[in-house]
Amino acid sequence: METKKIVLVLVLLCMAVLNLAAQSSGADIIINHYAARNFTAGAIGRAELDAVIQAGIRAPSARNAQPWHFTVVQNLALAKKIVGDTVEGNALIVISASGDGKTNGGEILDCALAAESVYLAAQALGLGSRIYTGPIDALNRNLKAELGLPAGHSAVVLVRIGRVAPGIDAVSAASSRRPAGSLVTYK
Repeated sequence: METKKIVLVLVLLCMAVLNLAAQSSGADIIINHYAARNFTAGAIGRAELDAVIQAGIRAPSARNAQPWHFTVVQNLALAKKIVGDTVEGNALIVISASGDGKTNGGEILDCALAAESVYLAAQALGLGSRIYTGPIDALNRNLKAELGLPAGHSAVVLVRIGRVAPGIDAVSAASSRRPAGSLVTYK
């Protein structure tokens, strides 16, 4: 449970920093992103998958350690074991690192940064994306071998990518956000 909180806080912190940067650079995808909830069927091309993986590989990393490994799950039966409502054509990108996924703080942070890069890259390509930490404990207990995670690795976070219905946008699909005034202090 503690790992999920750490990853979530780190991802949210990174997103806040990127949102501030986007306001000055005009990078609309960062300001207008949303975590898709309703995915539709439809295959994701290999070029799209490669592009989002490359974004993850290029994520910032403490001491340039790049501790992550990306496992791309396209098999629907296996994906449903991880995220029950997965539909045909979705891909789950499981990001793992050496350690137990709970106490390896530096690796967890780096994997969270990679997850955010994958998440944003998928949206830049017009795909829906959503970051999950909830299934990680069960995945590590029951599916590490089936996923073929590298020896000594544990899953840290996963990103679901897939097609979304046309017309879905960040305003209508996003959860409400607290106002910046209640979250930011300037000194």
